[in-house]
Amino acid sequence: MFRNLKKNPPLIVCLSFFALIFLGALLLDLPIASANGESLGFLNAFFTSTSASCVTGLIVVNTAEHWTAFGKVVIILLIQIGGLGTMVFLSLIAMALNKKIGITERRIIVEQTSADTSKGIIRLVIYIIKFSLTVELIGAILLATRFIPDFGLEKGILYSLFHSVSAFCNAGFDILGDSLVTYVDSFTVNIVISFLIIFGGLGFTVFIDVFRKKNFKNLTLHSKVVISITLILLIIGTIAFFLIEYNSPAMEGLTLKSKILASFFMSSTARTAGFNTIDIGKMQEGSVIVTIMLMFIGASPASTGGGIKTTTFGILLFSTISVLRGNKETEIFHKTIPRDALLKSLCIFSLGSALVIFSSLFITILEQGKFLYLDILYEIVSAFGTVGITRGITSDLSSLSKVILIVLMYLGRVGAATLGIGILNRSRKKHTRYSEGKIIVG
Repeated sequence: MFRNLKKNPPLIVCLSFFALIFLGALLLDLPIASANGESLGFLNAFFTSTSASCVTGLIVVNTAEHWTAFGKVVIILLIQIGGLGTMVFLSLIAMALNKKIGITERRIIVEQTSADTSKGIIRLVIYIIKFSLTVELIGAILLATRFIPDFGLEKGILYSLFHSVSAFCNAGFDILGDSLVTYVDSFTVNIVISFLIIFGGLGFTVFIDVFRKKNFKNLTLHSKVVISITLILLIIGTIAFFLIEYNSPAMEGLTLKSKILASFFMSSTARTAGFNTIDIGKMQEGSVIVTIMLMFIGASPASTGGGIKTTTFGILLFSTISVLRGNKETEIFHKTIPRDALLKSLCIFSLGSALVIFSSLFITILEQGKFLYLDILYEIVSAFGTVGITRGITSDLSSLSKVILIVLMYLGRVGAATLGIGILNRSRKKHTRYSEGKIIVG
């Protein structure tokens, strides 16, 4: 059994995340993790652990008020390990103990980091760790310029570190009590958190490519697509939120500068982070729909975020354009997209859509009209995209509904397609090539 498991990197990656979640749940269920000295209950502890490990941000209790220092440390460690990747973290431990990383372990790291080859994979692991810690430290220093004056030296430093890690890992957990609503007018907090989210969501391989090439024209096709789609979504999202919410209750009383900041922040965080600077419950339905679309697309491959990924969306978008133009091949930046990449994109989109649709229907039936369908759909996509923004219904959901959200958060982080490949993995067999058949489409 274990011998066959070693030959199945996708399944090992999925199991490693489950092990992390289970361990986190056991720790968070301890009375010393709760401020009231009582166990939260294993289901709620498991929900919180899943949300932290899968860098989502959905919560059943207020993070600032319910958890002790021990509980908060457990949560931030789960976020950091889940954001970097379980196998990357285990490799770090192995290197610290001077242990050799074997071929099997390298294959697993390749699977988790979406690297092209195992060649130089240890250098990639070291880069991921150094880059992540450096960006998080810089983010914490910048946030400290605002948090230290507000909370004092010790608490200001701790708050800065926690929120920097949470933002870069696209987790969305906060220990302020109201996410970042208090700082809706703060240019520093809005911009620093936004760019931490964006950097964490671009993917480590993109940054390596940018640092090496330094010129957009010389970047790989993957990097060009990721950067282009990210910019397009940020711009469209910012404009949409600004126009829809300009005179809405969500932005009531804000200055023009604050409204622009809030719109940009929402466009950034909606992709996969989970922070908010305005009351989500007061947003217009148009903004809710825009947010759902951004959450579903999510971040990029080999990043700390979830969703179907920007490259999947990009391939499907350009494929549609190619079909409308009458082209037989999908072309992006003067490159032809391989057929297997297009098929995988269709698979990921179809699985993601099916999960969202059926999960929202199940929860609607389970909750028996307690919540609006749009709020439930919002919650479902937020879980699947590992975003963590909520319309305020998470803690009021039934136990079975929470279980569904747990599954969605898990699948959103490890990838539904990855889990499917891991479970259905079989040795390659020679398949019969049948003659083509005609079918009418459209």
